[in-house]
Amino acid sequence: MKAEAWKRLVLIFVSLLSVTVAQAQTEPDFKGKTIRLVIGTSTGGGVDLYARLVGQYLGKHLPGEPVIVAQNMPGASSLVAANYIYNGAKPDGLTLGALQGGVFLDQVLGHPTVKFDFPKFTFIGSPERLEAQLYMRADSPYKTFEDVRHAAEPPRCGGAGTGATGYFVPKILEETLGLKFKTVTGYQSGGEIDIAVERGELHCRAYDIGSFVGREPTRTWFKNGFVKSLIQTGRKRDARLGDVPTLYELMEKQKTPDALRRMASVVLSSGGFGRPMVAPPAMATEIARTIREGYAKMLKDPEFIDAVKKRRYDLEPVSWEEMQNLAKEVMSEPPEVVERVKRILEN
Repeated sequence: MKAEAWKRLVLIFVSLLSVTVAQAQTEPDFKGKTIRLVIGTSTGGGVDLYARLVGQYLGKHLPGEPVIVAQNMPGASSLVAANYIYNGAKPDGLTLGALQGGVFLDQVLGHPTVKFDFPKFTFIGSPERLEAQLYMRADSPYKTFEDVRHAAEPPRCGGAGTGATGYFVPKILEETLGLKFKTVTGYQSGGEIDIAVERGELHCRAYDIGSFVGREPTRTWFKNGFVKSLIQTGRKRDARLGDVPTLYELMEKQKTPDALRRMASVVLSSGGFGRPMVAPPAMATEIARTIREGYAKMLKDPEFIDAVKKRRYDLEPVSWEEMQNLAKEVMSEPPEVVERVKRILEN
């Protein structure tokens, strides 16, 4: 072989070796390290329970299999935790956050307590979506939305507070479809609302589909016909509810104005984010990629899937790309849409 050809081969070999060494140097290794998982709620709720389950399995899918330790940081519907992750945590991959899906709404509303720019978080993903539905007692006089529309007295729906699904879903239906509900707040838990429905004090309740069809007492109520789901808030129908229309179908049929549709989309995006796992902004590309890939592998881990099934959790993942795009969308609405969002959430 000629000398010139040998030189070319040597150059190619050196180039490949340099790339391999560079990749080895930049590939994150978490061996011997501890990742702190900051949970933006108190213990025992859906965000907390699912985050702790993720914490049990995520480490084995990251280089070096780090230990993941959960730490609750409740306050203001995950706002306290979001502010900390954005400003107080280093973007080194050793701090992750599990937040409530609606934490971005504080920024939409312009609350001065917000110290983050939501689209700039490093999004990791969510194990499930949290689209909602509204159910009605089947023995109530409100069999259809037309019954609700023309009722002399509106149905009573229960909600834990003005920021909860049970409050803002009926409000959205009022604004977009011209219906009328009497929303009763002040309940301390979903269990209290279910008891009130069972006693006949309330007719209806709105909350996430997974809990409605998967947990008691509504799981049994739905099966035996004690309650009937009238509407779902996702853009696509959830087959578990059967032939229940989406809000978007009804808005299209009723020709709801665009500004009202966009308002509904912003508020209901909390369900689209699900239970978001995030990391601080400005994270190095290699670290973000490694954690995202590990998270994606965890979602396909048979042991993780089996643990989800045993707990009767939903597993309908939201990718980090979806979350990133949705974050940009909800934070770019014009002032007139934001004002309508404020009418729903601050009245």
